[in-house]
Amino acid sequence: MSKVLIVDDEPDIRALIRIHMERAGLQIIEAESGRQAIEQMQKHPIELMILDIMMDDGNGFEVLRYLGQNRSNTLVIALSARREVQDKVDTLGLGADDYVTKPFSPMELLARVQAQLRRHRSHTPHQSEVIRLNNLVLEVDDLVLQNGEQRHFLTPYECELLQLFMKNPDRVLTRRYIYQHVWKHENYDDNNLSVFINRLRAMLDDAPDSLRHIHTVRGIGYRFSGDGL
Repeated sequence: MSKVLIVDDEPDIRALIRIHMERAGLQIIEAESGRQAIEQMQKHPIELMILDIMMDDGNGFEVLRYLGQNRSNTLVIALSARREVQDKVDTLGLGADDYVTKPFSPMELLARVQAQLRRHRSHTPHQSEVIRLNNLVLEVDDLVLQNGEQRHFLTPYECELLQLFMKNPDRVLTRRYIYQHVWKHENYDDNNLSVFINRLRAMLDDAPDSLRHIHTVRGIGYRFSGDGL
């Protein structure tokens, strides 16, 4: 049974989330602060964490930094009342896998949790896969992108997004198609997708003499150039 850690300083919100998660068969652990969250992670193998970013006693950013420093593979769905794009950029940039704004639908949150867990379990490190396209080499199982002389370590979502692009060079992919194939649920979030696109662009186009790979197709989606032009 999957262990899900709910981290929020509001007891009513933790209780609401717990009810829906336990009905879906998930084992729930709670923490009311970032400090308690870290303590729980040290005691239990946590597969996924629902993390409130803004808490009075130890905020969620500290937890994300702790996970990054310890190279944890715990999945994180961030909760926040802040809707600004920069807040999403900062949170996802620290390693969160998804971002949900408050107030939220408990059923939508559950759908996102289940999608994350399905994706995590379908990742099979024993089946090695390497994708090559011109000067790009994507080592899928190791979550590594080799771009010429540059080597980048990817998050699972970055890797899945880049896989989709590299397997469909020169094809226009709609934003909804991309989101449904990478995030694997129907709740399309253009801001989340834009954050990950920008992060990939920074990695793809930082090599000397590199050319642009991901092109925006206005009003539709994106095209990944097979030749980098």
